[in-house]
Amino acid sequence: MESVDNFKSKFKYYKLNKPKPSLSEVISLVNISNHTDKATNVNPYKVSEDSRTDLLGLRNTKEWELYSFYSHPGLFILKNPFTSLGQRYWIRKCLEKYPRKPNKLNIDIEVLLPDWWAECFDNGACNRPLQKKLRWTTLGYQHNWDTKVYTDDNRSPFPEELAELSDVVAQYVGYTGFRAEAAIVNYYHMDSTLSAHTDHSEVNLEAPLFSFSFGQSAIFLIGGKDKSVEPSAILLDSGDVMIMSKEARLCYHAVPKILPAQTSPWADKEDLNKISYSDANFKYISDKKQLVSDMNKNIDEAVWSPFQDYIQESRINMNVRQVLNERQSSLTDYHFNDT
Repeated sequence: MESVDNFKSKFKYYKLNKPKPSLSEVISLVNISNHTDKATNVNPYKVSEDSRTDLLGLRNTKEWELYSFYSHPGLFILKNPFTSLGQRYWIRKCLEKYPRKPNKLNIDIEVLLPDWWAECFDNGACNRPLQKKLRWTTLGYQHNWDTKVYTDDNRSPFPEELAELSDVVAQYVGYTGFRAEAAIVNYYHMDSTLSAHTDHSEVNLEAPLFSFSFGQSAIFLIGGKDKSVEPSAILLDSGDVMIMSKEARLCYHAVPKILPAQTSPWADKEDLNKISYSDANFKYISDKKQLVSDMNKNIDEAVWSPFQDYIQESRINMNVRQVLNERQSSLTDYHFNDT
């Protein structure tokens, strides 16, 4: 007997525009008091400060709020640990740097652009149609959407700053051996959706997946390992970091709807504090002075303006994962379990 696809039913419900779906069952961590039967604060008992946070656009780790979900073991959300300046920095990286070659873009099958963002402003004015064509770019190990596998010869350098950011979050939640080796950056517009799927292409399925959201809000659905499990609906806001680990790592998930953000934390001018160089102990970043410079230039509203225009109508999501096992140095290295 064919099982009921409860995931599909819930996806179709939240995707509706007429009539608009009720959001009463959507778990919002902003209004956590309304959902204490579904989620709870689980901050680590002892939180160590991380000297890297300020330079990466993050608040002090002692201010972070981590939540778990009773129906989804292994799923956590770190409620916006970013400063306003930090959000601007990461939004800009996703638009200006990460879609550059040698990284792959969905529009490569139509046109190869060495620098998509620069091309969007090639004649001075913003090319909105070209902006909206970009739906994803891949970093590090390039995910092959046809074969669903990674290969060593299809790999670009992974961004140092994103590896550093991922390490800070991994350390906070207790994954001390995590290595950021691949990422998919998704670009959503107000009519975008992401259908139900699982992330199972990596060799290492024990390592967590880190998902960073910026811009407009989204309804995120997560169910179980088959589609008969009715999914929970969770509201993801700008700056939220989702961690999918253990049981949650291979569960079906999807995004049926993008919603207008209730707040614009990237535009909070009172939180646009200039950062200063510090002797932080970085693991991946080689040029800290450049990082500080790149962060601070986003205070200038004129410089930030084109990125502001984009994010007012879009959502960006960075999904970072570890591909290899702990002792593995490449996909062809089969001796990583040797002692």
